[in-house]
Amino acid sequence: MVIGLSRVEVHYPESGSLKTKRFTLRSVTDRLRRQFNVSVAEVEYQNLWQRSVLAIVTVNTDRKHADAALSKCLDLLEREGDLQVTGVQTEYL
Repeated sequence: MVIGLSRVEVHYPESGSLKTKRFTLRSVTDRLRRQFNVSVAEVEYQNLWQRSVLAIVTVNTDRKHADAALSKCLDLLEREGDLQVTGVQTEYL
C-alpha cells in the first residue's frame, strides 16, 4: 500500500473576496474528488482572499498508480482558468 500526498500552493488572481475564492475552491475540489477519487482539503491560508494550500491524498496499491492519480489532479488544477498553481511538493509513504 502506498499513500501519495501532494501539497499544492494556489493563487487566485481574480478573487476579490473570500466568497469568490471559496466558490472557486469548492468547484475544483468537488471535481477532483469525483473524477479521481482523492481526498482534498485546504490546509493553509483559509482566511486569505487570493491564496491557499491544498493537500491532495490518494491511497493505491503501488507508487506508479499513486503518482498517476496525483499527476492527473495537478493537470486538472493547472488547466483551471480561475487559479494558478504556484508550487507543488509531493511525497509517498
